[in-house]
Amino acid sequence: MSAHENLSRMMESGIVAVIRADSGELLADVAEALVAGGVDVMEVTFTVPNAVEVIQEVKRRIGDKILLGAGTVLDTETCRAAILAGAEFIVSPSTDVEVIKLCRRYDKVVTPGIFTPTEAVTAWQSGADIFKVFPADIGGPAHIKGLRGPLPQCRFMPTGGVNLDTAADFLRAGSVALGVGGALVEKSAVEAGDFGRIEALARQYIQIVADTRNE
Repeated sequence: MSAHENLSRMMESGIVAVIRADSGELLADVAEALVAGGVDVMEVTFTVPNAVEVIQEVKRRIGDKILLGAGTVLDTETCRAAILAGAEFIVSPSTDVEVIKLCRRYDKVVTPGIFTPTEAVTAWQSGADIFKVFPADIGGPAHIKGLRGPLPQCRFMPTGGVNLDTAADFLRAGSVALGVGGALVEKSAVEAGDFGRIEALARQYIQIVADTRNE
């Protein structure tokens, strides 16, 4: 699918799950639980050991049922490796213009990390699709609302500090999607193999998105 189609899928979902585990097999189990709960957009971070192999394993097992991306991408070398492994979107904690350009070249959705208006404008001018506001727990929903004032053309996705209590407020502030990590893919649930817990949490987040958008 094209970057345009994948971008639409990310925004329609409203939730981008950030998944971490020690093995590709375990992450594939997590991915299947998320899908069962209605979350079909997720990223594997490059803080995961052997992240390229993990992406390949999840892609092999789950296929087109999910939109799979790579996170914590800090440079073009990692970006290209992730794309070749099957990542359809790239997420970074920072704004790297060369990473954005590479994603444009390969027609992949790119979500650089920003926090200030200057970083947002730099990312926008370079061709970014969604702006990962990180760490979002510092400024909260008010920070998203503040950024949208002078930059209504930008699409913001808070990450860090998004949980069941704050999700609706971040959406009301104008976020097009929410990046959710440990508050959705709980470390304790992954370690215990409690995939039912992850599925149940996914359902709650999807319901919050639906309810908030219908307000």
